[in-house]
Amino acid sequence: MRGCVCHPGANLGPGFGSPGNDPVRTSSAWSLIPVFETIAIVGATGAVGTLIRQMLAERDFPYQRIKFLASARSAGTTVEFKGEQHPVEELVPDAFNDIDLAIGSTPDDVAQEFCPWAVERNCVVVDESGYWRMDPKVPLVVPEINPEAALKHQGIISSPNCSTTQMVLAMKPLHDAGKIRRVIVSTYQATSGAGVAGQRDLDNGSRAYLDGKQHDYEVFAHPIAFNLIPQIGSHKEQGYTSEEMKMVYETQKIFGDDSIKVCPTCVRVPVSNCHSESILVETERKITVHQARELFAATPGIKVVDDLGAGQYPMPQTCAGDDNTFIGRIREDLSCDNGLAFWCVSDNLRKGAATNAVQIAELLVKQAAGAV
Repeated sequence: MRGCVCHPGANLGPGFGSPGNDPVRTSSAWSLIPVFETIAIVGATGAVGTLIRQMLAERDFPYQRIKFLASARSAGTTVEFKGEQHPVEELVPDAFNDIDLAIGSTPDDVAQEFCPWAVERNCVVVDESGYWRMDPKVPLVVPEINPEAALKHQGIISSPNCSTTQMVLAMKPLHDAGKIRRVIVSTYQATSGAGVAGQRDLDNGSRAYLDGKQHDYEVFAHPIAFNLIPQIGSHKEQGYTSEEMKMVYETQKIFGDDSIKVCPTCVRVPVSNCHSESILVETERKITVHQARELFAATPGIKVVDDLGAGQYPMPQTCAGDDNTFIGRIREDLSCDNGLAFWCVSDNLRKGAATNAVQIAELLVKQAAGAV
């Protein structure tokens, strides 16, 4: 079935979509539908690539062959997958000659180069980088919000920025119920969002600080140990950073609604993993706290932890390693008639990156099988 979902509307053959061949009914049925015969993980040795490997195995994603691609520096090494060691191949154009689906987590400049190589060879790419997100020909997808957008792909499907993903997932039920006019969001972003080097900076910088020593930071312009850095990304227009403008433009694209106004402030904090966000939304139709709590609780991918009196609310230490987005501290905005404020925490390496990408790939399998 090589390339069977590279072009929307392709004839999938008899049996696809019929109840007896629905591959999403049970996990054991995945292997019955080899939608993608050969798949690849691009950036397989990185932090997100490692999680993608883990999730493909845990979720029993269907395939016949799998390849692991990375930079020339990593080529020739091995990675573990399903209890076995597999060779890492160099990321070059010909590496995609026999690939049907690639899930990539690479820097923007690498994605700019490799995605066209893949598409030219009839390979569908689920891309984690920021390079293709705002390309009008490339759908930007969070499966719980806009799965239909994936049907319109022309070879590349983008996954949003980690800080955007958890926010829009939280916005979705409120937008459906009351139409969101504007969002004010402050992010508290973990060092893992800056990659493995960001983690090293937090660990080594903290040890140096406690020992009264200097630390030469690899990725942060200022010390991150016992500090907050109110800049993520480069300077952009009107005093906003590139990370902040991603949240503006990506939110509008995902919802297909440029009227949603977003005012973000993105801050790097000395937390190893999980991004936290303080979010205030203003809706056209009033939504009470009780209604909001029920809407959140009924939304796939969201867990409500909200009991201020008992000291129960989402925190990075309690949310790490979970694919869900956690919401708590739900309350009415005292400064606005139709405003709601809440606290949102999500594992940025999982739902903010690897989980969303794998869910997009699963969505393609479901679409090909006629399940969505």
